[in-house]
Amino acid sequence: MRTPVLNVARSILGQPWHWRGGTVDGIDAGFEADDLITQLLLARGCPREAVELHRLPTIRGFMPDPSIFRDMDEAAARLADAVEHGEPVTIFGDYDVDGATSAALLIRLLRGLGLNPGFYIPDRLMEGYGPSGEALLKIGEGGTRLIVTVDCGAQAFEALKLASDAGIDVIVVDHHKCAAELPRTFALVNPNRLDEGEGAAHGHLAAVGVAFLLGAALLRVLRARNFFATRAEPKLIDLLDIVALGTVADVASLRGLNRAFVAQGIKVMAGRRNIGLAALIEASRLERAPTCTDLGFALGPRINAGGRVGKSDLGVRLLTTEDRDEARTIAAELDRLNEERRAIEKAVQEEAETLSGSQGNRSVAVVAAGGWHPGVIGIVAGRLKEKLGRPALVIALDKDGVGKGSGRSIGGVDLGAAILAAKDMGLLVAGGGHAMAAGVTVAPGGVDALADFLEERLASDVARARDDRALLLDAVVAPGGVTPSLVEALEAGGPYGAGWPAPRIAAGAVRVIKADVVGQGHVRTIVSGRDGRSIKTIAFRAADSALGQALLGAGPDRTLWIAGRPKVDDWGSRPAAELHVEDAAWAD
Repeated sequence: MRTPVLNVARSILGQPWHWRGGTVDGIDAGFEADDLITQLLLARGCPREAVELHRLPTIRGFMPDPSIFRDMDEAAARLADAVEHGEPVTIFGDYDVDGATSAALLIRLLRGLGLNPGFYIPDRLMEGYGPSGEALLKIGEGGTRLIVTVDCGAQAFEALKLASDAGIDVIVVDHHKCAAELPRTFALVNPNRLDEGEGAAHGHLAAVGVAFLLGAALLRVLRARNFFATRAEPKLIDLLDIVALGTVADVASLRGLNRAFVAQGIKVMAGRRNIGLAALIEASRLERAPTCTDLGFALGPRINAGGRVGKSDLGVRLLTTEDRDEARTIAAELDRLNEERRAIEKAVQEEAETLSGSQGNRSVAVVAAGGWHPGVIGIVAGRLKEKLGRPALVIALDKDGVGKGSGRSIGGVDLGAAILAAKDMGLLVAGGGHAMAAGVTVAPGGVDALADFLEERLASDVARARDDRALLLDAVVAPGGVTPSLVEALEAGGPYGAGWPAPRIAAGAVRVIKADVVGQGHVRTIVSGRDGRSIKTIAFRAADSALGQALLGAGPDRTLWIAGRPKVDDWGSRPAAELHVEDAAWAD
């Protein structure tokens, strides 16, 4: 049985505090007298024998043989034929960041091989997700006999059959869950195929990661055909900045190969060699080299804004342009659209939260309404999930009652599999996704039946996941230990993100010297410890929560343990550390 850290069995937010690596009777499980980084790696599931590999993740260290994936060799050979014969190729991508980066990667690579591929990004509102038969046939009528779909296509049975019947070869490069039956394609490269063998170990890859592996396989085939005897071989490694952006923005788990993609991709991005990315970094007002957090919260949302509330092809155009003026223009437009997206999102979120509050103790929050912009429902679903601590599905109903929905899940609850099951039961017009995220199309009047199905299927999984909930800590320090040097040391265990969580520490015991509400419900405090040192803290969007109320009402007469993520505040003349508080517990 685990002994709670600092004896916190029930915090202000109602959860115990445990060591991330786990303890048995208070003893760290598996930890020896290790340095800090080794402990961080082990606590995140890294095998001890692979610590050095994870400490400095490289592509060479994690790269699998692309041929382990089903249909990879067929896809690479078909693309190589197109390259050698100068055949027209069109890349069909999804309208989100993963789709945009996947498309951009293949476009830039094929350009380096002498082709000038076209691309097609469907309009979210007018065409919806994935390839339609109409779109594929239209591309074929324009002279293209080879189409590569990226980040979509795994469930496009009817559209892909129409393309095949018309003599169009379609290669699907995807990562979303597949059904037992696969659509008719020339090749379908997806680590989440149910018949996948060794490649299934890489099911956490984003589509852009799968596209990178296809690029590697393509170069290998062309190398074997002596294609580079008279021309330079493109450096696939130079495209890792795009891979890192798509991987982080798609919230792919930063384990294994993804860890190397992001670690090395951030280094490439720092050189700002991609003209479009450089313009986007400038438009995001980032003066330093981008971090993993910047990819997820600054750059990714701006590219997504094009597909959500603007023109769906803006992201691909930005990432593939070689014109600096065009890059600045597109980046500025994406920045403007991102501000517009925020305003729309805020309104939808407020309504969704109100609706979810009337659902009682439902295990899965399913909310639907007319007038919601389909471009922001995914973001709102994520916010709702975080606030409620349970899966959330947000559905926008059109004037005919057809619902377009996006869902986000919690750890231990496979939402994508549940959505595929609902589709098999005839409860959905369309649907798919992966464990943590999914999309649906619901027929008029079908929302309640879908909600009941998800409740019945997932209630036990949600209850189990919530019962197992605990705040996981990596270290306990005195307030004076929250310093920029500590933050720097912790960052060496990164990159951090989904599946590889950023370090969380507890500090205290502390007294609240000053507390107020700033911005949109953020609780800001200055706390002081027994060591005589004080630190600044902030609890985001917490003013109305039990945590926020405790911080605001604590006063200097009570002491608390506070827990959260240490960060460096570099706005002042000298960098200072602060704590982004996620929970607290009374110490007296």
